[in-house]
Amino acid sequence: MPKNEFTSFDVAAAVKELKELVISSRVNNIHQFDQKTLVFKLHKTNMPPVRLVVEAGRRIHSTVYAEESPAEPPAFCMTLRHYLRDSWFDSIEQYEFERIVILGFRTKTGLLRLVVELFSDGNFILVNPDGVIIHALFFKKMRDRNILRGEKFLFPPSTGKSPLKLAQSDLQVAFEASGDVEVVRVLARSIGFGGTYAEEILLQVDIEKTVLCKNLTHENIVNMFNVLQALLSCLLEGKFDSCIIVDADDNEAYLDVVPLRLRRYEGRVTKCFQTFNEALDEFFLKVRTTEKALVSVEVDKLQSEQKRLKRMVDDQTKALAEEEAKSERDKTIGNTIYAHFNMFEDFLNKLVAANQHRVEWSNIFAQVLADKAAGKVPEVYVEGVDAKNLVVNFFVDDLRFGLNLRLSIFDNANEYYERGKRSKQKSTGTIAALETSKRKLLKIEQELAEAEHIRSLKPAEMLEALAKRKIEAKEWYEKFRHFTTSEGFLVVAGKDVVTNDILIKKYTLQEDVVFHAEITGSPFVVIKAEGKPITDKALNEAGEYAAAFCRAWRENVGSADVYWVKVDQLTKSGPSGESIPHGAFFVVGKRNWMRNTPLKTAVGVIVDGEIAYFTGGSIEAVRAKAKSYVVIVPGDYQGKDLLKMVLKTIMLKLSKEDKEKLGKTSIEQIREFIPYTKGTISQKHS
Repeated sequence: MPKNEFTSFDVAAAVKELKELVISSRVNNIHQFDQKTLVFKLHKTNMPPVRLVVEAGRRIHSTVYAEESPAEPPAFCMTLRHYLRDSWFDSIEQYEFERIVILGFRTKTGLLRLVVELFSDGNFILVNPDGVIIHALFFKKMRDRNILRGEKFLFPPSTGKSPLKLAQSDLQVAFEASGDVEVVRVLARSIGFGGTYAEEILLQVDIEKTVLCKNLTHENIVNMFNVLQALLSCLLEGKFDSCIIVDADDNEAYLDVVPLRLRRYEGRVTKCFQTFNEALDEFFLKVRTTEKALVSVEVDKLQSEQKRLKRMVDDQTKALAEEEAKSERDKTIGNTIYAHFNMFEDFLNKLVAANQHRVEWSNIFAQVLADKAAGKVPEVYVEGVDAKNLVVNFFVDDLRFGLNLRLSIFDNANEYYERGKRSKQKSTGTIAALETSKRKLLKIEQELAEAEHIRSLKPAEMLEALAKRKIEAKEWYEKFRHFTTSEGFLVVAGKDVVTNDILIKKYTLQEDVVFHAEITGSPFVVIKAEGKPITDKALNEAGEYAAAFCRAWRENVGSADVYWVKVDQLTKSGPSGESIPHGAFFVVGKRNWMRNTPLKTAVGVIVDGEIAYFTGGSIEAVRAKAKSYVVIVPGDYQGKDLLKMVLKTIMLKLSKEDKEKLGKTSIEQIREFIPYTKGTISQKHS
């Protein structure tokens, strides 16, 4: 059986790595993919986006797979978005070496905590700064605590003493007090180390796990404590050697995922990873996909429910049509009575008057029927009589209806109007019930289609489909503006004060060259030497790029002065203690000037085999690689008007085959290559 959930040691290892990854990131969004699985989309200025997956009762780790979000987020997800979206990820901690993780978020209303329970059925509990429960995935009452809205949150009772707080004497006392209990049980439960690592400790000290505690020697306990401390030392220092253990009988099946090499798995086939989170992501992707594919789906039950709901929808649709028809018919009868008001009033008055002269109703009705048979008017409209209820039935204007002799003509008409209103009200309720039934039917049909699809798929096919949704890690320079010179040098430029600062401090080496224009609002532009001597041609192309993206372009200036220096000439300490703004540096020593550098840049299309894509940069760099390109200089066209002009001009120079490779092209793909999205196409250079 493959591993199904985290151990306390796994939680500690995953959290250790996640601290650097998620703390101080911003919560862009939250998704809920099934009842127990949340994904936090996080963003850090100097790092690629992070996706943190948390499954209650099971796991927590970063993921590089982007599952398709549900069309309608569940209510719990919407609540979390309300409280946590746009907050700052403040902390992530394991509680007392238990399978509990506390996520801290800095929000406008204070520090909120999301307690993630990874044991048993699991839970998510959102807690306010006062420790009171705001919301939870599952509300419940328990013997030792309650998870209820508005109540103080309490952690569950500890399953044992934390290994991090354990002294050798504590271990000695625990074994002495356990007597006839097997040693593995005490290590796993009383000390809270979990079965896997309890067995690993015993394996390393060569003690059978079935040995009773009373039979342990002092030396045995000392050796166990030393191994325990060695494991904890690796954990605390983050010295992991993470791997997935592969099933020897099936190389496609995974059995376990561990942050450290364990003796119990010596000689087994393993798959190694740089981080424990990467290993967890790969392991649980495959295990959950396999589970999903192999699980016995109750298709028959779903089909039965689908048939029941279809019948209900048909019945409600029919009932609605009948109610609407009845409402309209009763309204029309009321109108017809008023249209023939005088005729009906004269006729009924004659009948009532006869009764008042002591003529029995039976005789009156007999006379009405006799007059009808004789074809007299208005008896020609009479269809029959209901002597018991004193109702005369008429057929007028293709309508059959009765008039009650106990009511006036006005009251008879009003009675039909009221019936129509009641039918209308009833149809409103039927519409609501019908809409509910339709929603349920749609949901069942979707579940049924998914279930039938899952049953038809093999795990390998499902994994292949998911693999296509893997988010490939971007190169560090893709966070900045960049291009490659005609000679292959990477040139990277900041986009704003923040990226300017990061580019110089984090990514620029002594061998690199840094450009800047002699005007406020210029980006830093860096040529990455990467062990090669930087040529004059590369300097010219990078200088052209630095000039193009400075503020002079926005002012429609034709040229700008640009200089380059080495990175050790840049400092944050200004002369005489002057402060240097964020994203700016003070230059020490000689500047290498490139006076009157013309402002121009190029945008083109590169065709590589069966694909085509846009590129931008210096004219020489784009000319060397592009099938078609244009040169842009400062000008008055801007925004989408300029982008459309550039796209049209480039496309005119491409063959039909290359245009097809480019596919349906968005003008937005060109925007990043044009300074300030402003300028004009240079006829001279193009």
